[in-house]
Amino acid sequence: MKAITANRLTDGRVVYRRADAGWTPDLKAAEVFSDDDSAQPALDGALRDILTVVGPYLIDVVDAEPAGRARVREAIRLTGPSAGTTRSAESA
Repeated sequence: MKAITANRLTDGRVVYRRADAGWTPDLKAAEVFSDDDSAQPALDGALRDILTVVGPYLIDVVDAEPAGRARVREAIRLTGPSAGTTRSAESA
């Protein structure tokens, strides 16, 4: 199964494309496709949505969770940066 993900342009949040061509931060609300070919028309539409999102692409999903080889990357995208945001005294 496939879903379309991107980052929202206004704040960088991970979002997923809904069946009505809108976007949601909830993967459970995303439109799910059986394969790449069936998702292609929706992905083409997402790629044209340049005022709302950046970098749309397909991800594998199983039971409304990221799956496949990229699942670790998708989990990191959902939870935010994996590096701290504060500087240590050594790097200052």
